[in-house]
Amino acid sequence: MDWYSIVKFLHVVSAILWVGGGFVLFLLGVLAERAGKIEDKLQAMRASGQLGGRFFAPMSLLTLIFGLVMCGFWVGFSELWIVIGLVGYATTFSIGMLVFKPTGERMGAMVAKEGVTPAVLAIGQRMMSWARFDYAVMLVIIADMVLKPAMHDIGILAGMALVIAVGSALALGGSRQMVPSAA
Repeated sequence: MDWYSIVKFLHVVSAILWVGGGFVLFLLGVLAERAGKIEDKLQAMRASGQLGGRFFAPMSLLTLIFGLVMCGFWVGFSELWIVIGLVGYATTFSIGMLVFKPTGERMGAMVAKEGVTPAVLAIGQRMMSWARFDYAVMLVIIADMVLKPAMHDIGILAGMALVIAVGSALALGGSRQMVPSAA
């Protein structure tokens, strides 16, 4: 086994933990939202806020570091797919640090002080909207890393643009109002 294989393995493992862990929390939130289970949705959001700085940020940084090491020593930085991956990473990392982390902390403080209020639920809806967009970006990053498109791969690039457009549309118009379940 060579160093490239080891670094690539560490890059993929950290990416799986980062993206997969976040997707599970997102899915729990969506399922709770669809079932009208406010407490379950708030629990998923609290977990997201608690894990953001302790787990997701370190895993995303490790993903970036191992990716940069691979580029620096073996691949280079001039390929389009590398640029798309870095822009996608910057986008999703920014959403995590500038939206998810402070929003989760604010929601936690509000719930501790006032309980579950309509204001908390509204903040949760906005957080879920951002999560929809964030996972559209993540899907594009994953496709980018696997397919490695170049400028002539118009179909792949168009598909990636479509995923971002659909993710944006879902983020802007796809939120549902939480209504407590009768159960």
